[in-house]
Amino acid sequence: MEKRNLFLGLTLVSLVFASCKDEKVTQAEKSVDKYVVYVDSINTIESATIKTNWQTIDDGYQIRVTDAEFALENLKEKEKAQEKINASKAKYEALKAQIIADMQADAIVNSKQTLRNELLGEGKIGNDMNFEWVNKNNILAVYQQFVDVAQTNKDKYSREDWDEIKLLYEALDSRKNTVENEGLSSKDNRKIAGLKLKFAPMYTLNRMGSKNEEMQKAKQ
Repeated sequence: MEKRNLFLGLTLVSLVFASCKDEKVTQAEKSVDKYVVYVDSINTIESATIKTNWQTIDDGYQIRVTDAEFALENLKEKEKAQEKINASKAKYEALKAQIIADMQADAIVNSKQTLRNELLGEGKIGNDMNFEWVNKNNILAVYQQFVDVAQTNKDKYSREDWDEIKLLYEALDSRKNTVENEGLSSKDNRKIAGLKLKFAPMYTLNRMGSKNEEMQKAKQ
């Protein structure tokens, strides 16, 4: 009787152990599948939505990839599962590289537009660099705002900012040549000349300073 009870007890333990083991395998397989499905689902989302929610998406990815890699220990066909994980990793890393590159490019565009808005007025200049709105009646005010804003913010501008400022300034100068032929007054022309004399050394000195500062940071 005791032997029978012992046998039944051992059998029960074996069944429980096997059940637990099967459950671990099942959960491990689910973890790997969830990871693969998650990566595939990201690739179906519009780029704009991904960029807006990038941190949340990446956090979700990190949790799932960790679970999937941990689950490998409980799988019999580890190599096959590892191949699935590696394939999804490669797919995600390619997407991540593209998204980060896009966001960096967007940041540069937004930074340039912010600079244009500050120097020339909100929404006055876009990527088309159209200065036709500048005329003989407002060109002095445009120059005044441009130089005043540059003077106020000169210490915070980077070398790239100064390059953009130069591009805008040269475009404004080019527009001035046209405006002069449209009846720009001598008085306004002289005032603009004074502003140009103020801007030229400010640009040269501050751009040089920004470049030197960047070089020092690079050395460090």
